[in-house]
Amino acid sequence: MANSENFDDRGFGEVKPRRVFAQHWLRSEAALSAIINAGELSSQDKILEIGPGTGILTQRLLPLVKSLVAVEIDRNLCKLLVQKYREKKNFILLQGDFLELDLAGILAAYPEFQQPEKVMANIPYNITGPIIEKLLGTIAQPNPQPFTSIVLLIQKEVAERLVAKPSSRAFGALTVRVQYLAECEYVCTVPAKAFYPPPKVDSAVVKLTPRATYPPANNPKKLETIVKLGFSSKRKMLRNNLQSVMERDNLNQLLEKIALNSQVRAEDLSIAQWVELCNHLFD
Repeated sequence: MANSENFDDRGFGEVKPRRVFAQHWLRSEAALSAIINAGELSSQDKILEIGPGTGILTQRLLPLVKSLVAVEIDRNLCKLLVQKYREKKNFILLQGDFLELDLAGILAAYPEFQQPEKVMANIPYNITGPIIEKLLGTIAQPNPQPFTSIVLLIQKEVAERLVAKPSSRAFGALTVRVQYLAECEYVCTVPAKAFYPPPKVDSAVVKLTPRATYPPANNPKKLETIVKLGFSSKRKMLRNNLQSVMERDNLNQLLEKIALNSQVRAEDLSIAQWVELCNHLFD
């Protein structure tokens, strides 16, 4: 991983990372290149960048894409980003909390920036789950206008959960919820020293590619419910966690019917098996 020889640890002048916003500013050339390469960018792409921070990724993206919508919560950074990029005709900056913004509503007044197609972001660890849910939607309510790709720099442990395989330690409810809606690719590990200030753990770049759900659940809302129940106690067998949905003996028979061991645990089911189980439970 490259060092930070080309970056100023102070960010923009006297502006420093703020703990209240969980800010850790990327300063690695190699990580920046990995993010950009994963985006497979073209001159016609319309990008959404969440949390541009000091604008180090923004600066790389602007010459490569048709338009870039950046959302930054920190007012101090917004002032400096405006000063730096105000002359860029393909750039618009929105100040606010991404989780609270009505992005489509705001961009309705700016036709050239409507409907970003790809997402590039270095997002805070503490709100990774909610941000992914806003970008992808949920099993019950997928995003009706899905992005073509989402490239995120996130905590390594969460990245491993997103790409986990059945029966692995990292496989959990988050895995099922995300993999039901998108293909998940682990791009690379980014060590803590690649940031200023360095976080306590390593990070990773992941790429999520939203897709039509396959196989689809007949009742997505019910699937969402049984996934939550199934992982409510990972040490217990699935038949015990789902007793509120179906009596255990009947569930044993159903598991055997769909070629699953009666002692199976939630983390042992593939996405397709979760869908099959749901379809039989609520047919």
